[in-house]
Amino acid sequence: MEIFYSPKFRRQYKKLPLSVKKRAEQMEKIFKGNPFSSKLKTHKLSGQFNKYWSFSVDHQNRVIFEFYKKDIVRFHLVGDHSIYD
Repeated sequence: MEIFYSPKFRRQYKKLPLSVKKRAEQMEKIFKGNPFSSKLKTHKLSGQFNKYWSFSVDHQNRVIFEFYKKDIVRFHLVGDHSIYD
């Protein structure tokens, strides 16, 4: 699986605390192996984000992404629930 990162994702990621960055990297490894692993709590979003999916980094932080093509994913946003605003 190939993952592309949006410019906004990169900016948000840089601002995360180091502990969250490390956890996000661990969860990304799991995601690459199985995007629907129960550890990720992957789910389809609704409303204005209805073309996107989300998985949990930890209890507060999420990654919003889309399945772009077969084996290609784009990570769009990362952070706490304020990223939905």
